[in-house]
Amino acid sequence: MNKNWLIAAGIRALKTVAQTAAATIGTSAAIGNVDWVMVLSSAGLAGILSVLTSLGGLPEVTGTENE
Repeated sequence: MNKNWLIAAGIRALKTVAQTAAATIGTSAAIGNVDWVMVLSSAGLAGILSVLTSLGGLPEVTGTENE
């Protein structure tokens, strides 16, 4: 892992967290009640999974340092 990988993985994880939070809020609002604990839990878990998935490689980061 190098600086470029950390930046790319962080950006990807942040986007995943935001997308998951938006989807969870939207779904909860359609049901009629937003459970903020569920929103934060889901978004946090999605961020962790995104970073773990990034360990397999990031197309944004080229070169042998990513392998």
